Amino acid sequence: MQEIIVIGGGVVGLTSAWWLLEAGHKVTLLERAPQVGTGTSFSNGGQLSYRYVSPLADVGVPLKALQWMFQEYGPLRFKPQVDLHQWTWLAAFLANCRADANRKTTHKLLQLGELSRRAMVQLEPVVPPESFQWRESGKLVVYRTRKAFEAATSKMESSNKTQVWSAADCAAHEPALAAVADKLEGGIYNGGEAVADCYLFCVKLAERIAAHPRFSGFLHADAQRFVTAGNKITGLQTSTGLVKADAYVLAAGMQSRALGKSAGISLPIYPLKGYSLTAPIRPEDVAPEISVTDFERKVLYARIGGKLRVAAMVDMMGEDLSLDARRLASLTRQVRETMPNAADYNSVIPWAGLRPATPNSAPIVGPSPYANLWLNIGHGPLGFTFACGTATVLADLVQGKAPPFTLEGLSLR
Repeated sequence: MQEIIVIGGGVVGLTSAWWLLEAGHKVTLLERAPQVGTGTSFSNGGQLSYRYVSPLADVGVPLKALQWMFQEYGPLRFKPQVDLHQWTWLAAFLANCRADANRKTTHKLLQLGELSRRAMVQLEPVVPPESFQWRESGKLVVYRTRKAFEAATSKMESSNKTQVWSAADCAAHEPALAAVADKLEGGIYNGGEAVADCYLFCVKLAERIAAHPRFSGFLHADAQRFVTAGNKITGLQTSTGLVKADAYVLAAGMQSRALGKSAGISLPIYPLKGYSLTAPIRPEDVAPEISVTDFERKVLYARIGGKLRVAAMVDMMGEDLSLDARRLASLTRQVRETMPNAADYNSVIPWAGLRPATPNSAPIVGPSPYANLWLNIGHGPLGFTFACGTATVLADLVQGKAPPFTLEGLSLR
């Protein structure tokens, strides 16, 4: 049994803490905010997309990115900065924009997705699905252009969970799409996918962690830097003083990069700023029952409890959490156009979060250059989807067990 400090109180840190506790370790969880789950986990898209994974790095994306930046509804905005990390990350990302690299990453993420799905099922007795508004909605990806639709269907693998729908089928199965049925080419439906409130999940899991007999407590402080000696971490300097443990788990979202740097580790993560809108659903509204992703515009729609969650956009502007009025106005316009009667858009609550992404769109889980420092970072927009899976992998590695599949493409090395 080891004393372990988990750094980060979002969905990735909390799941890491739980599986380490269950593996027999004592755990302290450090979170700089007064409440868990209030960072990137707070108001994300809410989709649990275990079977539909689409790495951002893909062939043709660089050209698309240039086009997106000049479109009114463009999903990407890039602001060049005097920041070496921005440019080195971008170079690595471009190097991954190859068909073979995308296929390898997609295969690995599908393995991780299935592991995550099973791990979430294991949690049901601990955190009941209804306590965080979990619902098996299925996922429908709709396409506006014939080229994109044909490219997607040509890549499909046969499965009794996956169906190809015409534009008319999409509107028939999901009436919330009626207003844009004539603008769609078709869609691909994946059964078994789910939606849920990530923040509520964090809160409920934190309650169970707090009651665990091996849990040493929450420490609400700002992690500042690692203290090292040789190949080991000997302590963690925080805003409330130095804390020590046998081992450390870094799961602090974008803050992980600065903490890694304090120990001489360069972590290849960059903040992809995303926006979300949350609007109440009135009795007369026709909100989507199926989780919908608008492929070309990169906008997702999810009904979570009595609210509609819309998430979209990628801003590459460094660690800027400000709410850009123009981006929000653009998102609101296209939401009203796509699903005009789905929610009360006059009562929208906007939000922005920094999604820590790797160049190949796969998380990093496993060892670091230090013998007692473990990493669980870089989940990008799929932190909620992959958190339980990477937590189980992490717990196995800390125990000295082999992971359920090779970690090529998922490790720092």
